[in-house]
Amino acid sequence: MLVSDFDYNLPPESIAQEPLADRAGSRLLHLRRKNETWQDRTFRDFPDLLRPDDLLVLNNTRVFPARLYGHRSGQRAQPLSPQNPAARDFLRGRVEVLLTRQVSEEPNEWECLVRPGRKIGIGEKLSFPDVPSELVPSGAPTELVAEVIACGTFGERRIRFRPVPDFFARVERLGHVPLPPYIARDDQPSDRDRYQTIFAKVRGSVAAPTAGLHFTSEILDRIRARGIEIAEITLHVGLGTFQPVRVEKVEDHKLHRESYEISAEASKAINTAKAEGRRVVAVGTTTVRTLEFSASRAGGGVNRIEPGRGEADIFLYPGHKFRVVDALLTNFHLPQSTLLMLVSALAGTDFVLRAYRHAVESGYRFYSYGDCMLVESAE
Repeated sequence: MLVSDFDYNLPPESIAQEPLADRAGSRLLHLRRKNETWQDRTFRDFPDLLRPDDLLVLNNTRVFPARLYGHRSGQRAQPLSPQNPAARDFLRGRVEVLLTRQVSEEPNEWECLVRPGRKIGIGEKLSFPDVPSELVPSGAPTELVAEVIACGTFGERRIRFRPVPDFFARVERLGHVPLPPYIARDDQPSDRDRYQTIFAKVRGSVAAPTAGLHFTSEILDRIRARGIEIAEITLHVGLGTFQPVRVEKVEDHKLHRESYEISAEASKAINTAKAEGRRVVAVGTTTVRTLEFSASRAGGGVNRIEPGRGEADIFLYPGHKFRVVDALLTNFHLPQSTLLMLVSALAGTDFVLRAYRHAVESGYRFYSYGDCMLVESAE
């Protein structure tokens, strides 16, 4: 299976750069795989498109401001050329670090993406200015300092932070909302609220589970008023979600691991729904990956979710037989991306790409701050 099979043409003007003023004001493209039809709706129709006995599963992860801007020390750089005195400023220039996954708390080590990454090697020190000294305890450092301790490919690094009090409080102060690169603007204070679901609880994501961004309290109240059950799981969105596919064959791609947790209450609700023949409707591809990964660990074709924590690295593409998820609410995804492959696995590649062409021609807004789809499988 070729990655190029999942391509489509998207005009740049179709990429949403700002969120709508009304969270629930997005359009919704309703896809039914059974008869390969679609219908243009609005997200406010979503509660009425659910069945009364559906189980709706949400990802309650919380995005933190994981993009840090700092400076490199330059101490591991090559010797400066006398003919290029400006190189010293370059070597100590601004560095962008996107924290993608905390490897350990003690010591405080992270996997991250570094830009520019080609010149930043093992042993390099990175510093991130924090708040004025009068705002931190006496004697405490006024900046975060990290050392590069391992190098990966394509700008991937592992860094270790020098111990400081209240590490995450500092990150909340100096970090920036990690908007995706296709949003061609700097983050704004308003993004701290809008690039976050209203049911976000557990800190840990570096990207929002964007299908959840459309929900409001009013929408959730309407869903509950219909007697529809809601369960919450947690998957912290990391590098695995937005990592580009750099291979030609789909089967050769490997996903990074992402931390998840499923409570006993959530697993019981999901297992009961499956046992009773009710639909499980996942909000977002992150929810799909969590549920299908958990079910895959049961083995033997058992469609059962086990409670607990773990790290999911399941890669879903056409040919996957879904054990848990029957329908999916999701935003539109990048061409040749693993998320588009996941949607195609649920609804069929040709059908999904035809629906995407319709969405482009009909003026739907794409990606994180864009419109959404409700995809129902053939079952």
